[in-house]
Amino acid sequence: MTEPTTVKIEALTKADAVRCAELEAQLFAGDDPWPPAAFLHALDGKHNHYVAARDEGRLIGYAGISRLGRIPPYEYEVHTIGVDPAYQGRGIGRRLLDDLLHFASRGEVFLEVRTDNDAAINLYKSVGFATVGVRKRYYKVSGADAYTMKRDAT
Repeated sequence: MTEPTTVKIEALTKADAVRCAELEAQLFAGDDPWPPAAFLHALDGKHNHYVAARDEGRLIGYAGISRLGRIPPYEYEVHTIGVDPAYQGRGIGRRLLDDLLHFASRGEVFLEVRTDNDAAINLYKSVGFATVGVRKRYYKVSGADAYTMKRDAT
């Protein structure tokens, strides 16, 4: 499948919180998906960067990252990336991740990913992330483990 040419990556807004939560409920049903309030809180974070993927104005994906620390060199933590199941496999997740990594340029970037999420793991490896640890029962509701992955500063 090819990516729709109408997909744009732009700032996530507070008006998107409900739609983000709807997608979270689909994508992470067994792992404590974020409610709208969690997205609103994240958007208020001074050092957070959240983006949306939109197809003809409709939110079809979202991603967020946070800068950690007060002085350089900074570290960053990917909070979330999600793409509507109807749009997966079209490179939209990669575009969202590329935007986050651009925001985090010259910094180390960390994330957690379910150990059974092969598509996400392969995406992260393709842009330079490596597994640096395992967090047992990281996802409290399902009890699933997560890999901690790190991308060195570029």
